[in-house]
Amino acid sequence: MNTSKAIAIVSGGLDSVTLAHLLHAEGYQLHLLSFDYGQRHKKELTFAEACAKRLETAFDVVDLSSVTRFLKGSALTDTIPVPEGHYASENMAITVVPNRNAIMLSVAYAVAVAEQANLVAAGVHSGDHFIYPDCRPNFIAAFDKMQRFAVEGFGDPNLRLEAPFMYLGKHQIVKLGTALGVPYTDTWSCYKGDEKHCGRCGTCVERKHAFRDAFVVDPTEYEDPEYGFDLELSERASS
Repeated sequence: MNTSKAIAIVSGGLDSVTLAHLLHAEGYQLHLLSFDYGQRHKKELTFAEACAKRLETAFDVVDLSSVTRFLKGSALTDTIPVPEGHYASENMAITVVPNRNAIMLSVAYAVAVAEQANLVAAGVHSGDHFIYPDCRPNFIAAFDKMQRFAVEGFGDPNLRLEAPFMYLGKHQIVKLGTALGVPYTDTWSCYKGDEKHCGRCGTCVERKHAFRDAFVVDPTEYEDPEYGFDLELSERASS
């Protein structure tokens, strides 16, 4: 039996909820961490909590909202409109929150040391590589190496960072999650954070494409269910 403990960063989105279910299926004792960084789609946190209750795991929201006023220039934390279109398009760069994953992972590592956990896990995937520099393999490898120095001599000596979806497409995550029984109606992706998924922002389009390409029925209720299926990868994204 796996007696290891994992600290998993879970936003409430499709990828991170699947990550939690995967780790749970692998037998890890879980502590799910979510972060309130002043994101306009803060409702995602309720889906993260629902995941923790479903899996009967520890759950906490780390309040980083006091730093929101410093995180200017992002459509997720500022008054800038959320862009619409293909998730790998150039205009999606406005959704970058500077150093977000590095901040979250630093907190997660501190918790892992305090709780003698063996693993810190994040749900970044290959579809994130186009836009987000702190989701790319080089960042994950470098951060893991840096943290070995940062906590050397403290916590579990084998503490490591894992991103099991790093080289998976989102449709592959949907396939995996479907096999694990993830209830995708209980996940939230939309950056606008309204009553329904808008169906037009980059993360909604990515979600639609993921279910389509996985040949899995999409249970999501969208304001605009038809938008985005005719959008093609940009030259930059396909290179």
